[in-house]
Amino acid sequence: MRVFVDARWTRTDTHDGISRYGANLVDALHQLHPVTMLIHDDRQLALLPEGVPHVKINSPFSPRELLVSRTLDRLGADVVFSPMQVIGGFRRQHKLILTLHDLIYYRHPQPPGFLPLPVRIVWRLYHKAYWPQRVLLNRADAVVTVSETTRDLMAEHRLTRRPITVVHNAPSDLREPSDDEPAEDSGGPRELVYMGSFMPYKNVETLIAGMAFLPGHRLHLVSRLAPEREAELAERIPPGADVVFWRGISDGDYHRLLSRADALVTASKDEGFGLPIIEAMNAGTPVVCSDLTIFREVTGGHARFFAPDSPESFAAAVTGLADGPSRAELVESARVQARNFTWTSSAKRLLDVMRTVVR
Repeated sequence: MRVFVDARWTRTDTHDGISRYGANLVDALHQLHPVTMLIHDDRQLALLPEGVPHVKINSPFSPRELLVSRTLDRLGADVVFSPMQVIGGFRRQHKLILTLHDLIYYRHPQPPGFLPLPVRIVWRLYHKAYWPQRVLLNRADAVVTVSETTRDLMAEHRLTRRPITVVHNAPSDLREPSDDEPAEDSGGPRELVYMGSFMPYKNVETLIAGMAFLPGHRLHLVSRLAPEREAELAERIPPGADVVFWRGISDGDYHRLLSRADALVTASKDEGFGLPIIEAMNAGTPVVCSDLTIFREVTGGHARFFAPDSPESFAAAVTGLADGPSRAELVESARVQARNFTWTSSAKRLLDVMRTVVR
């Protein structure tokens, strides 16, 4: 069985959620069965696992994408997995497995800023109705998603007639938690970390407003953001509040910061999974998050929850971590929960789907 994975959605400027999902699945899957990656830019290889064969083909935004199925058939593909729900081409001979991560953009239609303008226009039109999604997903032989929550939503909106399998996200292996490695204590402010984009549905404004009620705490906003968006958020910082914009952070610095943080925080109003949350749980960092069904699923309830539109509720959840014994209990139960999510188990589940469709 010749397996190809579409890695052309790997960002070259930053390792976003879909890039991490694809790269980690490729790495784990290749340990179980030979894989060939599809790329369109040599720079993508810097963010993909070493030692995995690759083929360079057209960009997914190229007009040649309409003929990509012929390219894949010529390459001898038996099954192609895409970490997105879009891949071009018709009249294919290979089997196709597509991924739908979430339904966020039906409720929050602003497209990601990194997409070209024509693609952003199509994106908005695409998410005005469910039928285009059904057309795409029903082209596949099987569909995967990253959580039970999203699978339930897909079923509710009847997005596909194809079988849906949950292939979870999982924490990265950049830093393994160690009980012998104490968190750094500089005697300075209590550190709060936000990792994620700054799109409106991420609701970073609530975190910033909540800092008015958290003297002695510092909020680290570690992801890259456009200067205009930073200026918007900076204007919202309450007087005397301690908020730091990192404008991007290396994996090493991120995990060092996370290891000493008082909590990882997010006020997001919608998610498909919440990868930073499971990474924090794996690293032994408490999670303070908005009370969403998906966050309840991922954390197993082992987090501090707050109403996403209430800065006061956010601040109360953070200060609730001050009690040492309950904090330690939360950290341990969250670590146990995080062990349910591994890239190896996800890769095995995906490989089972591949073998089923190729039969």
